[in-house]
Amino acid sequence: RLETDCNAMEMANNMGFEEDSDYRDFEGTDVKDMRLEAEAVVNDVLFAVSNMFVSKTLPCAEDVAYINVETRERNRYCLELTEAGLRVVAYAFDQTDDSLQTPYHETVYSLLDSLSPAYRELFGNALLQRLEALKKDS
Repeated sequence: RLETDCNAMEMANNMGFEEDSDYRDFEGTDVKDMRLEAEAVVNDVLFAVSNMFVSKTLPCAEDVAYINVETRERNRYCLELTEAGLRVVAYAFDQTDDSLQTPYHETVYSLLDSLSPAYRELFGNALLQRLEALKKDS
């Protein structure tokens, strides 16, 4: 994997691509590093699962990252994160099963909601607590 210290737009500008070139489609788009996205996903919902972390065994790239999650019910999953969303790729940490055809979910909340009743309850309670706090503040 090639690592750089500049983003795609800086690189295009530094290489002298013209405004009307084939590279104009990249303008205004952010090239995402899926490892950073995966870390953000983990930080968002860690409170509502038993364990969750970005895989250090499976390869992360700009277009894919893998997240291991253990629900409060003690079920383990390996999740694939891509631009298409998140999906279960194995029922164990740090593995992928190509024969598994699971649907993509747009958000980690949707995916965990379908996998874990305990997550659903914890997330709902956290949401209620935040709403009550907002109500007190106003």
